[in-house]
Amino acid sequence: MTRFHFDCDPGHDDAVALLVAAKLLDLTGVSTVFGNSNITNTTRNALAILEAADLSIPVAKGIGKPLVDNAINAESVHGKSGLDGANLPPPATKPLSISGPELIINTARQEDDLKVIAVAPLTNIATAIVDAPDIRDRIREISIMGGSTTFGNATPAAEFNIHADPEAAAIVFNSGIPIRMVGLNVTTTFGITVTQVQSLLATSGKLARAIGGALDFYLNKQQSLYRREYAPVHDVCAVAPYTHPALIRHENMHVDVECTGKLTRGQTVCDQRRLSAAEGLAPPKASNAAVAVQADGKSIIDLVMNTLQSYP
Repeated sequence: MTRFHFDCDPGHDDAVALLVAAKLLDLTGVSTVFGNSNITNTTRNALAILEAADLSIPVAKGIGKPLVDNAINAESVHGKSGLDGANLPPPATKPLSISGPELIINTARQEDDLKVIAVAPLTNIATAIVDAPDIRDRIREISIMGGSTTFGNATPAAEFNIHADPEAAAIVFNSGIPIRMVGLNVTTTFGITVTQVQSLLATSGKLARAIGGALDFYLNKQQSLYRREYAPVHDVCAVAPYTHPALIRHENMHVDVECTGKLTRGQTVCDQRRLSAAEGLAPPKASNAAVAVQADGKSIIDLVMNTLQSYP
């Protein structure tokens, strides 16, 4: 039976994706990493979300900075707590005594059919691969929300999760583990609207109302920063291929991560040329990722709403 590990940095869209994954998939554990906020906040948020949902899934606190540079965060989008607007009680539960990478290593060695859902900077996963190369043959697939075939958001060229630790992303994409990637070219094309936020705020479920408050904050940020009338729920797009495979279409291609470019550091360079070897042209490399190119956004948002409102 396929089981899943969830690596995250909650984060509003992480919270949504975690609740969808926990409801519909068999999660063995959760690891946290820096990203949308600092590692203390993202770990607290993960514990608070699971506790509010009455879910007993182990959480391991992961790494608080990238492999090379100083840590960055996205508090301009997610607020000082990383999950502003949710107003969840402080969690009573504590993270495991082992680190995020250690939990990934242990789980990969114990499970015969493990897939990893990664919706944050890839530092934990890269560290696990470097520390325990044998897990490359144990992890069946890594589903990444990160990168883009087109534009970025952290910079004009780079998406935040990859930009936050390009060296880690390069390790993961070059690990030989099958990769499924969904980037901004797909995840920014749809999202939660004010009508759906109001529906969550009006529901009888306490958790759905809390997430409604979080998404209200997040939607306001999207409107002010990006002039969007909806709030993309990027990270659930890394979950949907395992719950509803028909909702996202992928194409096989080679993905490289730019680690040195002055203007392009953190860019995912996706070879979409469909090129046969030709004289004078850089030859195509073998595919290392199934990259999302199209999504049924309405159905994904329906999935999110139905799942959130199903929590008691």
